[in-house]
Amino acid sequence: MWLHGIFFLIGGLLYQMVEILWRGYTHPSMFIVGGLCFVLLGLLNEIGPCRNAPLLVHMVLAAGIVTAVELLAGLVLNVWLGLGVWDYSGLPGNFMGQVCIWFALLWLLLSLPAMKLEDWLHTVFEKKSSAEG
Repeated sequence: MWLHGIFFLIGGLLYQMVEILWRGYTHPSMFIVGGLCFVLLGLLNEIGPCRNAPLLVHMVLAAGIVTAVELLAGLVLNVWLGLGVWDYSGLPGNFMGQVCIWFALLWLLLSLPAMKLEDWLHTVFEKKSSAEG
């Protein structure tokens, strides 16, 4: 759907902005990671039994999704390709230096505004589509 493409672009830009605010720089690959995460978080409201789950469940699932995407991206970008985009090996609770519990908790907190933004964007784009149609 075209809307997921727009959300991918928005999520990619937002993810890079968060990373710049957090550590002062970003990597182009983070646009793809962020876009994918934003679309996947939105799908929590659209598919399966998650649709009517409590907000806290959505937040935990969202943090898990972002952490899983970061792990896969880290294994490809940092371990396989050796790009060194990030390295959490110095942090307690890390897994292979690619993800750590502290950032998973950060994603848990950030998932709420991300999901609210995604819901709001759906409302905006759906109103626009129905007005045009």
